[in-house]
Amino acid sequence: MISVRIVLGCCLLLLGLPNSCLGHKPSDSYLRIELQGDSFVTEWDIALKDLEILVGLDADQDGNITWRELRHQRQAIVAHAISRIQFTADGVECCPRIRDLLVCTHSDGAYAVLLIDTNCPPKPRSLKICYSLLFDVDPTHRGLILFNDGQQVTTHILSPNANTVEIRPGRATSATPLAEFFREGIWHIWIGFDHILFLLTLLAPAVVVSKDGTWRSVPTFRPAWTSVLKVVTMFTLAHSITLWLAVMQYVTIPGSMVESAIAFSIIVSACLNLFRVSTLPSWTVAFGFGLIHGFGFANVLSDLGLRHLALASSLLGFNLGVEVGQLAIVLVVLPLLFLLRDSKLYHWGILRGGSVLVAVVAAVWMYERILNVEILPF
Repeated sequence: MISVRIVLGCCLLLLGLPNSCLGHKPSDSYLRIELQGDSFVTEWDIALKDLEILVGLDADQDGNITWRELRHQRQAIVAHAISRIQFTADGVECCPRIRDLLVCTHSDGAYAVLLIDTNCPPKPRSLKICYSLLFDVDPTHRGLILFNDGQQVTTHILSPNANTVEIRPGRATSATPLAEFFREGIWHIWIGFDHILFLLTLLAPAVVVSKDGTWRSVPTFRPAWTSVLKVVTMFTLAHSITLWLAVMQYVTIPGSMVESAIAFSIIVSACLNLFRVSTLPSWTVAFGFGLIHGFGFANVLSDLGLRHLALASSLLGFNLGVEVGQLAIVLVVLPLLFLLRDSKLYHWGILRGGSVLVAVVAAVWMYERILNVEILPF
């Protein structure tokens, strides 16, 4: 049996490759809207990396955006932001005004904070928000809204296909964040290339068994399905635990460290497919690394600052969405792998060649995340 040192050597070799694919947290901005007295006060957090794309911030092109550079582009930031959001209260369009520009830090880096006042009618029965920041250049971008009317807290998600939301103060229900974050959980897993690659590396060997140092095809579909069921169950259990711990802020880990660890988990899983160096069952690997992936899922909810009922409902909906999203992947991939299990395409193209390719991609993701660089735009 090949030793663990070979796997580690393989990982170190892969880390030296100067290529990259992007697998970071998807682009989000955060709007926290609070009813204070008779008027609304809004804080809008926009990532500096997104503002760099929209208006250009890094004047000296040194890769480091300073407070001076941000302040220098204040007028351009305000003009662009105001043109991409519209508030309407009881059918009357409000006029937003940027009161101040600050900076804060989220799990994926620095954000500009726009403090917005509006001249909306006092205590409106409805508030309509139309949002289009970054949708024309990044269809995966989302606008996440936290609305607090002093009695209830609700959450909403704005996307290219649903860029408008109407909020009715005092009439919101917990069903709204449950449904919206359920859809967002599905979307998050489908565009989370690192999570998908990890899942695929766990699925790839499900239709074979290791015997005498080689892979042998399973005779029927049942052992393959049983193996995958254990893997998915353990992965779900593990990331649900850390998702809850992170969102409740019982455990806090820097986003860059989490993202690097996720990339490393993919490298190890791919190397296990190549060398079979471990006698541990796949479900134990899925559980161990699933704990890490849970912190990655948590970033979306943690950065929004959810609390109380809105937090519980959003957390449940998001987690259910993630499970449905990954189950859809399993239902498509596993039958195909089973049909191909005796072919050279599976053994050399998918199991071996695919694992090498996944390990390389994950290695350069890790290279990117540790050094905070980007090479390829996907």
